[in-house]
Amino acid sequence: MKIACVGGGPASLYFSILMKRMDPSHDITVHERNPAGSTYGWGVTYWDELLNYLHGADPESARAIEENSVHWNSWEMHVYDRATVATVTGEDWGEGFGIGRHQLLDILTERARSLGVHIEFEHEITDKHELADADLVVAGDGVNSLLRERHTDRFGAEITVGRNVYAWLGTTKVFRSFTFAFVETAHGWIWCYGYGFSKDHSTCVIECSPTTWEGLGLHQANKADSLALLEKLFADTLDGHPLIAQANTEDGTHWLNFRTLTNRTWYHDNLVLLGDAAHTTHYSIGAGTALALEDAAFLANALHGETQLQTALARYDRERQAAIRPSLRAARYSARWYENLPRYVGLPPEQLFELLGQRRSPLLPHIPPRLYYRLGQAADQFYYRLDQVAEQFRSLRNRGRRPDPGPHEPNTPGHPDEMIPR
Repeated sequence: MKIACVGGGPASLYFSILMKRMDPSHDITVHERNPAGSTYGWGVTYWDELLNYLHGADPESARAIEENSVHWNSWEMHVYDRATVATVTGEDWGEGFGIGRHQLLDILTERARSLGVHIEFEHEITDKHELADADLVVAGDGVNSLLRERHTDRFGAEITVGRNVYAWLGTTKVFRSFTFAFVETAHGWIWCYGYGFSKDHSTCVIECSPTTWEGLGLHQANKADSLALLEKLFADTLDGHPLIAQANTEDGTHWLNFRTLTNRTWYHDNLVLLGDAAHTTHYSIGAGTALALEDAAFLANALHGETQLQTALARYDRERQAAIRPSLRAARYSARWYENLPRYVGLPPEQLFELLGQRRSPLLPHIPPRLYYRLGQAADQFYYRLDQVAEQFRSLRNRGRRPDPGPHEPNTPGHPDEMIPR
């Protein structure tokens, strides 16, 4: 098959790697409009589940990604109101990893080239008709996909703009834990998410409501003044380290409103959407890159599981959209949690930290926060006691205090072995 991938991001590169591994005879070209080595953003996050999958799909690139990632298994939250400072830590939210976006792209580019993929930089494609000789055109050109926009009525794209504003910054402060910091100002709350992605840099995403943004004067401040103010607000969290703005943005800090993109369908004729061209998920769940790589795997598997292109694309569309819905819902609820931060931020720190971890819940917006917390605590106690009873029951059984059915007496429905939770 002759395949043209438009956009040289993680989704297109990983798709080309998987396709070449499945069949080296595929003729694949990745077209990237920017020069080699240029990219936006700082570090990206992913979780242990994705790493396990990557090792199974392409061990060579997975090893390189893991070796160049930083790792954390703890989480910190700092709350700085105008009277007190509170810090809460936790270690039961899973295992996370961070890697520089530039580093990730270099790894995937090198791996794709080693498998025979052609990569053309500074080559912008604006219409699939420029690739008329391709059997399949993969649009991995991001949320502003030109290929998708050419056929917007076919794909049914919809964009929802979030209320809060955010800035994607870097810092030389290396966070050893995934860190949340909430700071109260005279104009409302402002907060950041910080995570390491290399031995000497971290990502620092700063977010606030439009009211706070304008009240602090960030809407009209220049680059130097914006960074100075943010460094002052988050001085304790940054330990005196500077914030760094991206060099390729007009105002330096580049404040944005997050845009959630959905598409009714992900393919039209021989054009198929991948990654941010197909969907976006709010950055607060840290899943964008992982979902893009999973898109690539679903598409590659569909193409090699079907003999007809249209059947394969329909399968990808159907199965991947179904698989990704829980993540899309979680991202929406997470974004709304932050948009409604005043509802939660007055809670005691331990309760706020717990509900921060529950921000993806569809029930939380409809239940008073303190009641939700108490219900959660009661449920935890219930399951804890249930585990204790089960463990006591197993201990009694193992000490021979009830008859063993023996090797020739099969368990029957309702036998205690089937009723004890494992």
